[in-house]
Amino acid sequence: MKTTLNLPDPVVREAKRRALAEATTLTELIVQGLKSRLEKDKAIGILPLSVAGGGLRPGLTWDHLEVAENAGEAYR
Repeated sequence: MKTTLNLPDPVVREAKRRALAEATTLTELIVQGLKSRLEKDKAIGILPLSVAGGGLRPGLTWDHLEVAENAGEAYR
């Protein structure tokens, strides 16, 4: 998809230098950066907090979260 972005000149200059140094294109560098950011946001996950009182949802304890974290679930 073609799109137009308004990026600060210093950022574009730095990105072009980096792309050249890594033997890639500016487009690929931008795509890699966006993918990295999107994946990072996915990994954060959603904490099981109650919106009513700000604590854990009914039926959950901190022990549940510790077990889930040790099992590799992303509660951060």
